Amino acid sequence: MMDQNRNSRQPAKKDQDPINGFIKAKEIFVIDQNGDKRGIMSKREAIELAESLQLDLLQVGLQPDGIAIAKIVNFGKYKYEQQKKAKELKKNQSKVENKEIRLTVNIGEHDLDTKAKKAREFLLDGDRVKVSLKFKGREIAYQDLGLATLDKFFKKIEDVAKIEKEAKLNTRFLDMYVVPKKN
Repeated sequence: MMDQNRNSRQPAKKDQDPINGFIKAKEIFVIDQNGDKRGIMSKREAIELAESLQLDLLQVGLQPDGIAIAKIVNFGKYKYEQQKKAKELKKNQSKVENKEIRLTVNIGEHDLDTKAKKAREFLLDGDRVKVSLKFKGREIAYQDLGLATLDKFFKKIEDVAKIEKEAKLNTRFLDMYVVPKKN
């Protein structure tokens, strides 16, 4: 478990807590492997105590007065447990994807129904949908028709969706974001 050159080895990652010789504090509040508080010791005493138990000293916190809080642990086992927890959290996370539906000002009724049906599928899967209405040529002058088309589209999916961001003009696109309704 404990090698001779462990103190000369740097921590694997920059965001990892310092271990053994890489703890910068001169005084350390030590918690042993059973969770018992051993009190404040010098850095050398704490490292020697961990080595005598063939374990590692891991800094888990820092008090405002500069005293480090360190646990005596089997570092390999500790790292494995942390990875296991991270993997479990990642597995339970739901991933929300962004989908896009494109419309035009003069879209036919059947086409609008087809796009609404597809948007409904995305929303029922829990995805966020960006509804983009593209203005071609001089249609940009008739933004009120674009808003009417977006309203008509939203009425077809309003039972499963709510508007996250109202329609806003970006260059030639009128964009609106909808998300699934919470039951």
